[in-house]
Amino acid sequence: MAAGGDLGSLAAVVAAVTACMCYARYAARRFRPGLPRLAALLPVLAVLPFPPLAFRALHLRAISAFFLAWVAEFRLLLLASGQGPLHPSLPLPAFVAIATFPVTLRDPKKSAAARPGLGLVESAAMVALLTAVVSLYRYEERINGYVLLALYSVHMYLALELVLAASAAAARALLGLDLEPQFDRPYLSSSLRDFWGRRWNLSVSALLRQVVFRPVRARLGAAAAGVLAAFAVSGLMHEAMFSYITLRPPTGEATVFFALHGAGVVAEWWWAAHERWLRPPRALATPLTLAFVAVTGFWLFFPPITRPGADKQVIAESEAMVAFVRDAAGWAVDSARSILSGRS
Repeated sequence: MAAGGDLGSLAAVVAAVTACMCYARYAARRFRPGLPRLAALLPVLAVLPFPPLAFRALHLRAISAFFLAWVAEFRLLLLASGQGPLHPSLPLPAFVAIATFPVTLRDPKKSAAARPGLGLVESAAMVALLTAVVSLYRYEERINGYVLLALYSVHMYLALELVLAASAAAARALLGLDLEPQFDRPYLSSSLRDFWGRRWNLSVSALLRQVVFRPVRARLGAAAAGVLAAFAVSGLMHEAMFSYITLRPPTGEATVFFALHGAGVVAEWWWAAHERWLRPPRALATPLTLAFVAVTGFWLFFPPITRPGADKQVIAESEAMVAFVRDAAGWAVDSARSILSGRS
């Protein structure tokens, strides 16, 4: 998946980000929350959007952009105001991991009832399904365009869940952090509120809630304004992520996509406030919700990626990764057989 030069870029990016976080932790210790701390953190905030551009591989560029230009930026903004999970008293490894990884520390009050993260069997099933989806791309020319977009949707969900679960597993194993799962079966969503607020990419939902929704609601006194603002910011951040992926200017389509979904969430709130109004049964609400997400996604979310052909690079890198894993697995099996036959 990574070009040869990307391995060197990865080492350089890790070193640069670690240095930035060392400084951020030091600055947070020296300056009180508010404008003094924000001013001290500005150099790091200015630097973090650039390291992802060091990668030629689209996957590395996209993942690092999400980690650094979105998650880390928002976490440092929260740190500047004395909020969020970051604190200068954290050990440096934990500080770096929490600042850059899209993970959410588990609330001790909810630990007993919270759904656990991906298990080994579930992860293996997702890897197998993702491999199957990637394998279908060889028939791309014969696949209906909408079916292909549906495959892209499944691919995106599986890849995101596996990447975020892997980052959470690394943070959990290396640092002993107790973390929330990042997804909660979004395919079971019964409403847009359920999809975006409780099931899809929960670390981002938590960040937007802290950075955008709560301040706007507190300032304007209206939850609807906070929701619309959070979705607007999410749209702008997705525009930035798409620009990292395609290396082209934003198109505005992602902003419209999230504006529509924000309006949908507000409309659902308004409808729910009328207790006597009809509520669709879950058996109907779930397919309607998923259909709305899919239709608006096909219309507005995927075109900024497919139009410049970035999806072709995603497919090529995914096929290369699957081939590498398959070859590595074959080598491991052959080695094990050789060892066992030698012993016998």
